[in-house]
Amino acid sequence: MHASKSKVLPIFLSLCCSLQAQWRVGASAAAMNPEKGAFVAGHTLDRRFTGVHDDIHVKAVAVSDGRNSVVILSFDCIGLLHPQLMEIRRAVAGLVHEPEFDTARIVMSSTHTHSGPDVVGLWGPDRLHSGVDTAYLSRMVSIAARQVAQAWRARVPARADFGEAEHGEGWVYNISRPESLDRSLVTLRFRDARGRAIATLTNFACHPTILDGATEEVSSDYVGGFYRRMDSAIGGVNMFLQGSIGGWVQPEHEAKTFERATFRGGGLADAVLRALKSSSSLPGRDIAFESSRLRLPVANPGFRMLAQAGVIRREIGDSVETEVALFRIGKACFATHPGETVPGMSLRTRALLPAGGPKFVMGLGMDALGYILDRAFFEGDPRPPHSEYLCSMSVGPETSELVMKAIAGLAGRLR
Repeated sequence: MHASKSKVLPIFLSLCCSLQAQWRVGASAAAMNPEKGAFVAGHTLDRRFTGVHDDIHVKAVAVSDGRNSVVILSFDCIGLLHPQLMEIRRAVAGLVHEPEFDTARIVMSSTHTHSGPDVVGLWGPDRLHSGVDTAYLSRMVSIAARQVAQAWRARVPARADFGEAEHGEGWVYNISRPESLDRSLVTLRFRDARGRAIATLTNFACHPTILDGATEEVSSDYVGGFYRRMDSAIGGVNMFLQGSIGGWVQPEHEAKTFERATFRGGGLADAVLRALKSSSSLPGRDIAFESSRLRLPVANPGFRMLAQAGVIRREIGDSVETEVALFRIGKACFATHPGETVPGMSLRTRALLPAGGPKFVMGLGMDALGYILDRAFFEGDPRPPHSEYLCSMSVGPETSELVMKAIAGLAGRLR
């Protein structure tokens, strides 16, 4: 007895799609809005939320090649610290038990919205008291761990394509060094056997500060407008990965309104959608991952004092521990920077990454150690504008070169 053509054809097409698939990919997202009355991060002290304008999210994308895996997390917040990443990894270890899955390969990035919760401690009622709501932070860690597990379990065969462009002319500026910008716009899309978007990762550098100081409502700033436009246009989970925004790479000459933030986010999404119209298939079929823990000297006594006072709740002495990761999904290369790095570091990092595919530089990646600046900000003659403030929010002048040295070492191993 022969199977009918109507039954054989779908099975055949499904088998062909599975054979063409490069990866198994899953994605998940959840809102993580703080409570009314929680402290707002950024701008000034003692600002409290009055409500929610648009949801802020934690998003997870899990990618495996059959032997190795990586999970990328993004948070709509000022900058999640490395100790919370370690908590997330420990929580996920209790949820996912497979040889292919390694919690050390969970990486994270924060969008740096200034209309999100204080997860660092610097924007509390005064300079001596933390603005972190520990119950909220624990909930945030738990939500993130669940998204990782859900993304992992949701994996399906997938193919990938990428697009590249430049963006931000006329609204994104570096106000300390106008000539120094990385306007790279890089996007990587994963689609299932039917061509539907599972997840799209977009990397671009600009402070989400159109609404900075203008509202006490929860918002992801222009990133929210980006999400909404992408969600309606292609669906799936759309993830924004912040780039190198140190030295104050930010929107300028913008009306501080939700409408303007939505407009700029929608424009960013339109640039991504145009890039994807002429996208290229992602070469390669494997995952490679390298990471390194490093201790950075803390020359800024303010950081030590804030840690001793419990304002920043992490161990900070003469040095502070952080982490840097480089990884490859096929020929798509990713590097993390543990804070707000200057654009020059992004350009140097891109030059170190293997060629052949898109290159992502994840600012506020794995950590949020304030501004990471080159030595000219500390001892130049003259120093760049705003150096005094920027250096006051940096752990020290050696950070930049130590991070770049770690990246160069990892890049050699990744090759």
